[in-house]
Amino acid sequence: MIAIKVPPLGESITEATVSRWLKKEGDAIAAGETLVELETDKITVEVPALKAGRLASRAKGEGDVVAVNDTLGEIDESGAGAPATAPATAAAPVAAAAAPAQDSSVRSAPAARRLADEAGVNLATVAGTGRGGVVSKPDVIAAMTPPAAPKAPAAPVAPRPADGTRETREKMTTRRKRIAENLLLAQHATAHLTTFNEIDMTAIMALRERIKEKTEKEHGVKLSFMPFFAKAATLALKAFPSVNAQIDGDSIVYKHYVNLGIAVASEAGLVVPNVKDADRLGILGISRDIAAVAKRARDSKLTMDDLTGGTFTITNGGVFGSLISTPIINYPQVAILGLHKTQDRPIALNGQVVIRPMMYIALSYDHRIIDGQQAVLFLVKVKELMEDPASMLID
Repeated sequence: MIAIKVPPLGESITEATVSRWLKKEGDAIAAGETLVELETDKITVEVPALKAGRLASRAKGEGDVVAVNDTLGEIDESGAGAPATAPATAAAPVAAAAAPAQDSSVRSAPAARRLADEAGVNLATVAGTGRGGVVSKPDVIAAMTPPAAPKAPAAPVAPRPADGTRETREKMTTRRKRIAENLLLAQHATAHLTTFNEIDMTAIMALRERIKEKTEKEHGVKLSFMPFFAKAATLALKAFPSVNAQIDGDSIVYKHYVNLGIAVASEAGLVVPNVKDADRLGILGISRDIAAVAKRARDSKLTMDDLTGGTFTITNGGVFGSLISTPIINYPQVAILGLHKTQDRPIALNGQVVIRPMMYIALSYDHRIIDGQQAVLFLVKVKELMEDPASMLID
């Protein structure tokens, strides 16, 4: 019997919830096939079979909370359907010889190399999705796992159960509990304040309309407004470094880089993956990286690297129709920029009333280290850059 253990879940994460078993007891299992999905407060972790066989038992059920190294179940390696293997002996290390010699030039994480060696996967054949093309453990798992059958569409939720039940109680998931804890922490541990401004989107809309087709055709990038806001934010952060700082005890830590968090709504709840070193990227580079992390978020393929190290966050409630809101700081960051719906409104321009596409923007900030003047001027800087997008090219 081979025990199925809860793998390391990432820095500071000690427990997870069993969200879904993909195999029933007695099912045949191929090496590398995902057996069970675990949900942490940050990511969904897939636990693969390191050996072929049959699922002998499931020690934990869906909804159970488990800790690192807990036993989830057992695999019977000798089960029917498992490939026959000769017993390895010290004198004849056949299994070791079967593992491919890994190409040392392939950049890969230590966990990815260990799993690849155990499962006999050649890292040179695995596409790396990590930063700079580094092969991560999820990449190896994806290479080992056969394509999953398409999921059946979820049944629509009825407004009221057929049996007449008026209330239903559902246990919070690990992720939802941690989201709730973090939001309360942000409110209680910071001097939370929000300031507002508005942007005339005419110029940026005209620019996007003019270049979006060419950009998609020549660079394969579908250009949204978010990369423009991201670029404007990185330039504004350069002008006002306290907005990109962090409090550590009685010290202020100024970050001379921008790991830009993008709030993404997924089925499992809100996640905030971040684009590393966004201040070093142009608008096309930011657009590519945002699209990549957003896809990983929707596919539940985010890594711990995606979710750690953020210095500033942007959230866009406008995609859901929000006209104005006060976003909550993504603690321990000290500020968050909120975007909203673009809506035609009458404004006074050069002594005349005109109709323009306008967007309210909001900056929630920690008043302990960001003064009101800095917060207001930060939003003014974002407004000026978005209303004159050519000025973003000067940097």
